[in-house]
Amino acid sequence: MSGDERDTSRRGPVDPEHDDADCAAVMAEVWTLLDGECTPETRDKLRHHLEACPGCLREYGVEERIKQLIAAKCGGEKAPERLRQRLLLEISRTTIIRY
Repeated sequence: MSGDERDTSRRGPVDPEHDDADCAAVMAEVWTLLDGECTPETRDKLRHHLEACPGCLREYGVEERIKQLIAAKCGGEKAPERLRQRLLLEISRTTIIRY
């Protein structure tokens, strides 16, 4: 696949018009927004960034859909053990770098 044919539709929160560190900070806090656990000030800051940054808004939408899917499929019950183990593995692989 040549450079022109690469899929560029999902590059994560990176947007050429925004500072990567700002995007990383927003994405690190996105679950607090989704869970309604952030302060009003943080909520306003995150929403303002998401409105101005298409890359982060796209990533936020993915996270929101994942949360909705988990809620619909698990229905408040305990997650199946295989799913739980896969999620724990993915969480252990995730590293957030702050500058």
